[in-house]
Amino acid sequence: MTDDALLAQTTRNGIVESSHYGAAIVVDAHGKTVFSAGDCTTPVFPRSTVKALQALPLLTEGAADHFALPDKALALACASHQGEPEHIAVATDMLARTGLDYGVLECGTHWPLDTAAARGLAAAGEAPCALHNCCSGKHAGFICLSCATGQDVAHYTRPEHPVMQTVAQTLQEVTGAPHTTANRAVDGCAIPTWAIPLSALALGYARFASGIGLSPDRALAAQRLRNAIAQNPFMIAGSGQFDTRIMTELAPKVLTKMGAEGVMIVALPEQKLGMAIKCRDGGVRAAETAAAALIARFARIEDAPVLTHFMRRPLKNWNGQFVGELRASSLLAQAYLPPAPSAQN
Repeated sequence: MTDDALLAQTTRNGIVESSHYGAAIVVDAHGKTVFSAGDCTTPVFPRSTVKALQALPLLTEGAADHFALPDKALALACASHQGEPEHIAVATDMLARTGLDYGVLECGTHWPLDTAAARGLAAAGEAPCALHNCCSGKHAGFICLSCATGQDVAHYTRPEHPVMQTVAQTLQEVTGAPHTTANRAVDGCAIPTWAIPLSALALGYARFASGIGLSPDRALAAQRLRNAIAQNPFMIAGSGQFDTRIMTELAPKVLTKMGAEGVMIVALPEQKLGMAIKCRDGGVRAAETAAAALIARFARIEDAPVLTHFMRRPLKNWNGQFVGELRASSLLAQAYLPPAPSAQN
């Protein structure tokens, strides 16, 4: 798109090799734009970035308390996990509390995204199941919500199911954007997904971060989910992943959630801000770099090693030799862009 902004660049020996364009916006809980770059009004599919918002009914409808879900389970309900053993154990426990097992999950099956977990499964002669799907925690949460509210779990992923109706209503009210058949599609894990403006997505997370603009029960649910994620950052993604690495070092000051196709959100509870990013080429890596720059800038965190790493990520070849970097654009980072990594990094 002609009005997209430069988010990040990949360089090799100081020469730009790739440029990543898209849009980014920072808003407060009243909807005031604090910063924007690129087209933030054209709807995009937020994909997995909305998982924490989708998990709000799990608490507001009483399902979390009905099944006495621990904080690890609440975090996993918001996660795009890598299918590591602890993720599988928590998802299994969530379903067991309802008296069901993974056979009810409608998210589909794929191998664990974590290489070690996938190799371990194969070495044991086992095949993956729906529990290994990166969205199984979210779906286990939907099963808990369905059971706690007396709904048949069959076809819970369909738009007309009461659980999906509740989720859609929640997303619409929290983001302020319509969630109708006109902007609805199907996500990778089979549930509905709605295309909304980045500005609405950022507003939703400013409200999630602060409780401002939410009903009292939703504000308490958001706070509880934020706390659960901050205390269990491993559950939200897994070993080596951006969300887990960022929140291990910076939570509860920072909450992040990646989504497919280069979408990223950030919530800053202390500043009561929400951010949304879309890398137009679908590159998650560039979206992570852009997010790190905006976190440093608007949370005013200049000396966090994890942010420094992602703002100017060193690139190495297969021999471990430093060959370049992926760096945030100065438009996003301003004075917060750290020095270039050295050849020893």
